[in-house]
Parts: sequence; C-alpha cells; structure tokens
Amino acid sequence: MSAAQPGDGTPGERRPALLVLADGEVFEGEAVGAGPPEGVATGELVFNTVLSGYQEVLTDPSYAGQVIAFTYPHIGNYGVNPEDDEAARPWCRGVVVRDLPPRPSSWRARGSLQEFMVRHGLPGIAGVDTRRLTRHVRRVGAIGCAFGTADERALAAAAAAEPGTTGMDLVCEVTVDAPYVRGTGPYRVVAYDFGVKETMLRNLERLATVTVVPAHFPAADTLAMQPDGVFLSNGPGDPAALPAQAGIVSDLLGTVPVFGICLGHQLLGTALGGTTYKLPFGHHGGNHPVRKVTGTHVEITSQNHNYAVEERSLTRHATAVAEVTHVNLNDGVVEGIRATAAPAFGVQYHPEAGPGPHDARYLFGEFTALMESAR
Repeated sequence: MSAAQPGDGTPGERRPALLVLADGEVFEGEAVGAGPPEGVATGELVFNTVLSGYQEVLTDPSYAGQVIAFTYPHIGNYGVNPEDDEAARPWCRGVVVRDLPPRPSSWRARGSLQEFMVRHGLPGIAGVDTRRLTRHVRRVGAIGCAFGTADERALAAAAAAEPGTTGMDLVCEVTVDAPYVRGTGPYRVVAYDFGVKETMLRNLERLATVTVVPAHFPAADTLAMQPDGVFLSNGPGDPAALPAQAGIVSDLLGTVPVFGICLGHQLLGTALGGTTYKLPFGHHGGNHPVRKVTGTHVEITSQNHNYAVEERSLTRHATAVAEVTHVNLNDGVVEGIRATAAPAFGVQYHPEAGPGPHDARYLFGEFTALMESAR
C-alpha cells in the first residue's frame, strides 16, 4: 500500500516542503493540509501566540489574505468541532506549525485538523522552526511569503510578488451578500458585516434582534430600520482602503449609538477624522494586557489586527473629537476610543474572545446601556 500524501485527510508520510519569505529567508518543513495549485501558496505572513483556539483563529475572516504561523508548538492536538467555527470556512491563505499531531485527543473532537484543512482546501506546512521564524518576523515585520512543494526558485518568485494587505480592500471578499436576522432580544441592532465572527453574533443576539447587513449597506437604509444601536464588526485588510465604509459610519454618528470592534473600531476612528497606520507585525494572540485609562483596571485580551488608530490624529485638535479609553501595556498602542460629541465607542481588541479570556465582555453591557440611554 502506498504511503498517504497530504490532501487525502489521513496520517502518513509527508512530502518535503519549503517556506520562503520575500526577503529570501528559507525554512524547511513538510506539506500538510490540502495541496495548493502547482505546489505554491502565498500570503502575508503573521504569527499568532494563542495556546489553544486554533480553529477559531483559522476561521476568523480577519485573516483573509494572510498565512498564519502559530508560535505554540503543538497545533491540532485536540482536533476540531463544528461548534468552534467562527465562519463557514477558513479565509486565511495557509497555516505554518511546528508539529501537527496525526490524531486528536479530546472528547469534543469531530475530526482532525488535517481533515479539516483538506476539506476546506487549506494548505499548510509543518515541521517548521517556528521559534526562528517568529524571531525573524519580529525583526522584519509582516512579510510576503510562499510555501509548498514547488522548488525554491518558484517559491522565492511567488513570495517576492505577494502584495500583502497594505492598501487592500479584503472586506469585499468576506462580507455577506444580503441582510439576514439573528436573535430575538429586546433591542434592535444593525450589525455591519466587515468579516463578523460567530461569537460576536452570539453575544449580540443575547441582548438584541440583530440584522446583519453587507459592508456597503447605505446609512440611510440602516436608519430607516430605526435601530437602537449599530455594531461595526471586525474584518480583514487595510482600513485606509475603505473610504466608503468610513463614510457610512460618519453618516451614522450622532443619530444612533455605535459600537465598533477591531476593524469597526478603526473605521470609527477614521469617521471621526483620525488616521490609521500599519504595525510592524501586528497583535495576534490571546494574552495582550490592556489598561483602562481611567483607573488601574487591566484586562487580558484576545487580539488580531495589523493596523491601529493613530492617537494624535484624534486628540491634536483644540477640541478633541475622541478620547482614548484603553491602551496596550506592551507597546502603548490605542486599544479603545470614545467619541466626545456622539454616543459611540470602539475597542481594538476582541471582547467576544473566541478564542481568549472573557475579561472584556462587559463592553457588550456598556453597549446595552448606551442604547438604553438613547431610547
């Protein structure tokens, strides 16, 4: 019997593969998951530091256009379960791991990560020295890459040609096509889907009847629904490439309470007249400490973003259009803002977790209070 190959969903001998970065750095490994066309998969490489929750990470639409390298060495050890999906399928371009166990060990498992990747056409590379890879990305920043079973020259050319996410509108790839309704809660919320996660909707539908709308849904149509609040979701790509969406948010401000998370927070900042910038290698993990500016409260948070709101762009005016409410204790990046002249606030991190700690879930309660006060 011939040895199983990556792509058939079963453990077995794996084919040698390479991961090549746009700067020429090369890492050896073995092909896992689905085989990419012509043995080449490309994307912008970022690393994520979560110890668990890999399925939620892989199905987060915010990773569209990116290849995810996990710093934790064992990924796939407890398998996969449909209940943990954040979207119907993975939107990332690929996966890089140190070790992919051939068999899961968990009573919740409904399959292996290898099977999951094959089923969804997601390529990967295992056996990579992810410690060396992470140290390199920390030095050079998020970088184009290519991996697969093709020869090194072909992979190097593909990596050099990878455009990354800068200036890219990736929201158009992940947003819903038409509105739909979730939940039966007492409040009425319109949620803009820039790449919304399932866990976000679960939190919202506990408090509201949620109408999820496409990213390009006009503000006038939203206001015609007479919602108690508007939610701006997470999503992929560069917020500077979304002027239409920032314009929609601007048209909503002052007329209805607004709550933004991640990309939604960045678009809120843009609508308030602020600017965004790209972080060297982003924040991707489940243990980022965030301090609430008023007081000494510190939250351990789940994060996934490559872009951030520039603080001085919001506060340099004689009358600030927003105040900073939260900051990252690792590097001082703005993690939360509140508009000074409108019922609107946003956070850069993920209070819904999925995966991650639940320290910040109180923010959904703050959104409820904001909607109640505006009724």
